[in-house]
Amino acid sequence: MGERRLRIGCEFTYEAAIRTPTVFQVQANDEPRVKVLSEEWSIEPAVGSHGYVDLYGNPCLRVVLPQGMSTLTYDALAVVPDAVEEFDEDAPEVMPEQLPDDVLIYTLPSRYVLPDMLADESWAQFGAMPTGYRRVRAITDHVHNHLTFSYGSSGPTSTAVDVFNSGYGVCRDFTHLAISFCRALNIPARYVFGYLPDIDIKPSPDVMDFAAWMEVWLGDRWWTFDPRNNRRLKGRVVVGRGRDASDVAMATTFGGPVLHSMVVHAEEVLP
Repeated sequence: MGERRLRIGCEFTYEAAIRTPTVFQVQANDEPRVKVLSEEWSIEPAVGSHGYVDLYGNPCLRVVLPQGMSTLTYDALAVVPDAVEEFDEDAPEVMPEQLPDDVLIYTLPSRYVLPDMLADESWAQFGAMPTGYRRVRAITDHVHNHLTFSYGSSGPTSTAVDVFNSGYGVCRDFTHLAISFCRALNIPARYVFGYLPDIDIKPSPDVMDFAAWMEVWLGDRWWTFDPRNNRRLKGRVVVGRGRDASDVAMATTFGGPVLHSMVVHAEEVLP
């Protein structure tokens, strides 16, 4: 299998009235599919920082933003497979009593994912379908067609129920709704966010941002599904995984600094 080389990263500029503790979660997860060749952090003005790994295995960085203006930059060079995500149309669903202990949490309601409130809709739409990978693909198709992508159509408190009723959302909303339908059917599903460059597809006209998708437990492993794009793609670099977006916020501030700008980049580095 061939490889593709990517330059990924982001930059945040804040203005804080007082010193503000902050956790950033923007670092590439160095997992088997993605090899991080180099990475660099820059904080202006210089402040102390240290990294840790959260309870979901995601790398995080703790800093204290100084009073006034500050800019944090993350830049990395990574190698990804020259291939789209794997799939198996015959991957089976697993009965709840047979799920691994650490997977059970991804069948339960969470802050933005509300399978209990969407259970009737989920069972009406997908309950009679053959189980397994094909049913999850039908869920992904349904969410992709039900929602219209629109910046500003949802906010930080919007749940899967809110976007289901409105019919509009951004990639995190597509993901929350699809996860809700899966969990309502007792199919474990978890939220994933990271970098997603345009590789071997028509470049998106949208401003580059972090992307969100989901992983679903079928058989004995997690499989990638993307309700927003609804296709298998190349170049995904995972930053974080969790129950929903609240577990993998790109920046968690213990105070109220003003975010003046956020710039994200993910592009292929050609030989």
